[in-house]
Amino acid sequence: MPYINVHGVEHYYEWIRKSSVLEKPVMVFIHGWAGSARYWRSTAAALSEQFDCLLYDLRGFGRSRGKPTAVAQASEAVIESHSPQQESEAARELTYELEEYAHDLAALLDELKIQRVYIHAHSMGASVGTLFLNRYSDRVEKAILACSGIFEYDEKAFAAFYKFGGYVVKFRPKWLEKIPLVDRMFMARFLHSPIPAQERRAFLQDFLIADYDAALGTIFTSVSKAAAELMPQEFARIAQPTLIISGEYDKIIPAEMGRQAAALNDKVEFVVIPNTAHFPMLEDASTYLQRVREFLQINTPQT
Repeated sequence: MPYINVHGVEHYYEWIRKSSVLEKPVMVFIHGWAGSARYWRSTAAALSEQFDCLLYDLRGFGRSRGKPTAVAQASEAVIESHSPQQESEAARELTYELEEYAHDLAALLDELKIQRVYIHAHSMGASVGTLFLNRYSDRVEKAILACSGIFEYDEKAFAAFYKFGGYVVKFRPKWLEKIPLVDRMFMARFLHSPIPAQERRAFLQDFLIADYDAALGTIFTSVSKAAAELMPQEFARIAQPTLIISGEYDKIIPAEMGRQAAALNDKVEFVVIPNTAHFPMLEDASTYLQRVREFLQINTPQT
């Protein structure tokens, strides 16, 4: 499997593209919390006539490592030298701020010698994508942000969310995926329309293998008072043509949150996919792709 070192961490990536005599633009896909690039494959395949599609796993998720190589090396050095200083210096470089994930993407593109891209991101990944848009504006043509938006800070609700989230991340026994129909129960809150069983199982597997520190750390950085205050400013700053796509029945990031984000900026369009929830690209792929192609102004393939 192809890996690339980004800020000391081995990141998994893959290409989905079709051979062409013409050079095609690159579309990079960013997945959401506790997921992986796997769920973007069908969408990328459908767009591979027009784009070279780059998929990768965020640090600590999917097949990407959660810790930088330096930390592992420092840990070995500590055993030999009995000095914690080297380990602590390496560990301090690792954070789970979403802005740092945006910098990870820039470094990944640098390593692959890619200067300019289209962004196609989902959920927490869409927040990373939004931050990338504003910090690396000259590197983005257009952006598609699925299931994204702004939210208001609620101290009690956030505290309850952190407590529940911490428990969920801590209790992830590997045998869970062997229980019959557990994938269906696991995905019930995220879906309104059914998706293939193999996709449900992949989501559960990705959740179970996510790095503990990354999974817990990004809960606190993506759903926080700071994020609630920052993200409206970030949506207002977007300078590239951007499309926000929401699922009509999304309980995780309700469509109204996406509508409010789009209202902050005339560069941002907003659409709702009926009868879908948090994964509209899988729940109604044809409608989702139609909206994407309309935004990108590319012709729908003939069937």
